[in-house]
Amino acid sequence: MFQPAAPSSWFCPKLVGGAIASILIVAAPTGEIPAARAEFDDSPKAVLDEAWQIINREYVDSSFNQVDWQAVRQRLLGQDYSSREAAYSALRRELRLLNDPYTRFLDPQEYSELSDQTAGEVSGVGLQLRRDSATQSILVTEVLAGSPAERAGFRSGDRLLLIDGQSTERLSVSGASRLLRGDENSQVTLTYSRNNGQPRTVILTRVRLELPTVEYALREVANHRIGYIRLAEFNAHAAEQMADAITALSGQNVDAFVLDLRGNPGGLLSASIAISRMWLQRGPIVRTLNRDGNADEISANRTALTQLPLAVLVNNRSASSSEILTGALKDNNRATVVGTTTYGKALVQSLYGLEDGSGLAVTVAHYYTPNGTDISQKGILPDIEVQLSSREQQDLFNDLSLLATDADVQFLQAVAALDATIQAQRQRPSEPSQLGRSPETAPE
Repeated sequence: MFQPAAPSSWFCPKLVGGAIASILIVAAPTGEIPAARAEFDDSPKAVLDEAWQIINREYVDSSFNQVDWQAVRQRLLGQDYSSREAAYSALRRELRLLNDPYTRFLDPQEYSELSDQTAGEVSGVGLQLRRDSATQSILVTEVLAGSPAERAGFRSGDRLLLIDGQSTERLSVSGASRLLRGDENSQVTLTYSRNNGQPRTVILTRVRLELPTVEYALREVANHRIGYIRLAEFNAHAAEQMADAITALSGQNVDAFVLDLRGNPGGLLSASIAISRMWLQRGPIVRTLNRDGNADEISANRTALTQLPLAVLVNNRSASSSEILTGALKDNNRATVVGTTTYGKALVQSLYGLEDGSGLAVTVAHYYTPNGTDISQKGILPDIEVQLSSREQQDLFNDLSLLATDADVQFLQAVAALDATIQAQRQRPSEPSQLGRSPETAPE
């Protein structure tokens, strides 16, 4: 999970997540870099020293996991590097000594991609891709509304053959996606086929796109009107998209909500807090603890958007910010948690931009659920455990249209768990579900 830095000259978003981690984005302050650095401003050593200084000041463990951090600086600055890539490799080797997979160096391309991901925006054409396990082809899974790809006529299921003349046969999905991105107003040439038909070639112009991270729908199950909301990750647009979803479904007179966090790797700490406040009218949300032992307790602020019954779906890939939201709702008895044990990541990272365009993700805090539980490497146990076989899980998440249908047994169990609460609510006088406007973001 990424989290924002305390007020200072740093700008650093804080993230929480399994794959993403929790991050806080920061730019290096002036005046804190040793004078000796002026002698090697044009050397790769400048970035190495900048990265070392940040970890020396911010890392959550002041003992650096028993690593002699001063000796690390001497090694990094005591050798010559033939290229920036050689310096990057040396820094990565030293960071591995911390035995913390979430504290890591990002080259300029990796830093740019992660920044785009947490911002929830990208310069591209609006295609989401997956590799078909049977044919190994790269297929379009979603076409973003209003995107260049939609205007060009792309559809879900189209097979992507070439990107700027490069075959997709040996490309990973991430590699193909990277080729689709580029500078705003630049062009990319795509060749694709539909239903094994003749290849078609189009030229698309990249634009800046807001990525959807929330999907929602009304589901009618067992005589209940269920507002189903799926949150893919906690990016900078997640809170506003979540508020829109809750408001839209509330306007359709739903009886209850099912919030799907399965496979959600985390993201911005501020987004997890803002979304927690949309569901939780009062009560603690999370407590973070930094290297100096200073705790930051964050609570709901009476800005919940609904008080309707709620179930949350999780699995072993629900991590970090997902676990903050799940823990807050579970510990405050606001939701029934259904699925399998979550990932178990209780660390917060800050994301720092370095002067050459690269970046550094640094673990800066540990977090605890409202009941004081440390979920590290343990995760959150669901109230109702519903296991899926590896085949069932693969079938379900390879075809997202099956989520929240009769083919989704975890969703059906979540609805069943809500039945008694829905029935009890129907016996009470009607209460407005809208309790307030969109909640405030987390304190910076």
